[in-house]
Amino acid sequence: MANKDNHRHFGNIRKRESGRFQIRYPGPDGQMRSGTETYERKSDAERALSLIEAQMIKGEWIDPERSKVKLKDYAETWISQRPGLRPRTVDLYRWLLKKHIVPYLGDVAVGKLSTASVRQWRADLLSKGVSVGMAAKAYRLLRAVLMTAAEDDRIIPRNPCRIRGAGDEHAEERPVLTVAQVFDLADGVGRRPIGNVRKLRDRAYRLRFQWHGEMRTHPEIFLTRAEAERALWKMGIDARADSTQDRRFRAMVLLATFASLRWGEVSALRRMDVDLDECAVRIRVAFVERSAGGLVLGPPKSKAGRRTVGIPQSIVPILREHMETYVKDDPAALMFPGAKGGPIRRSGFNTRTRWVDVVAEMA
Repeated sequence: MANKDNHRHFGNIRKRESGRFQIRYPGPDGQMRSGTETYERKSDAERALSLIEAQMIKGEWIDPERSKVKLKDYAETWISQRPGLRPRTVDLYRWLLKKHIVPYLGDVAVGKLSTASVRQWRADLLSKGVSVGMAAKAYRLLRAVLMTAAEDDRIIPRNPCRIRGAGDEHAEERPVLTVAQVFDLADGVGRRPIGNVRKLRDRAYRLRFQWHGEMRTHPEIFLTRAEAERALWKMGIDARADSTQDRRFRAMVLLATFASLRWGEVSALRRMDVDLDECAVRIRVAFVERSAGGLVLGPPKSKAGRRTVGIPQSIVPILREHMETYVKDDPAALMFPGAKGGPIRRSGFNTRTRWVDVVAEMA
């Protein structure tokens, strides 16, 4: 409001050459600031000054200068300063930011983001073939970043991520194997048909396989090596080719299944973590495989991750045989080492066991 002689006790209003009115006012730090908008009528400018003054009195005023930071810069800082994030989560957040957020909203000032612009961003993702689940992950990250901007840093008045259901994922129910199927799966893992694939001069591929101890040539010519290898593997599954089996993976599948262990947990187990007399396994640490390829040993995924789990008596003989055959006597020796004795990686396991194909055969 204006005082006598048409002077205001808070801020001032000036008329610009365009005929519109602009406000200036002191912030809590004493520095004068200019309004980000101009007004057609002086009364509208006075109303804006009164609103800003009321916000300052209530402690609700947002400094418009701070909200000019670009989303990509604010989000990068948010990820780097976020406490307690696991390395794999950091990798996921940075990938989501780079792939699905920055190309669309990265150069937008945080203070300029609106619910409408967020809604349009999500619609653009879905229209370009991004799955609902992946869009939900990106939306949840954006919502978390802007929640900090609104509630902790107070650089925006409220979080613009207000789209009902945008952060929800509706994953299909996963099939559950019976106990007998789990044992069949474990028996199928590590089975390798005996044979080889040879490249011909015309860039095609010929398959040779062993059957009852005798090497034979497959009558079909394959266009790619992958097709030939797939045919060889299928012949082994159907018992049309002799097979060998690396049984070190059998115990791993059974233990991970019946003790409900994550990949990082089962791959980090040491001899001293498995007590066959007590039928128990102790989970202390887990391997985390970074997106860049590095392998990090750290705590389990959650606080409840450090635990002792009972294992059924039926798999104890299999685990005992495994430890006698594949595990060194050192208490710190890995229970399930890779081919060269180091930690086994998920990608190496999948390739060596043809895990996807084996699981598909169980469907």
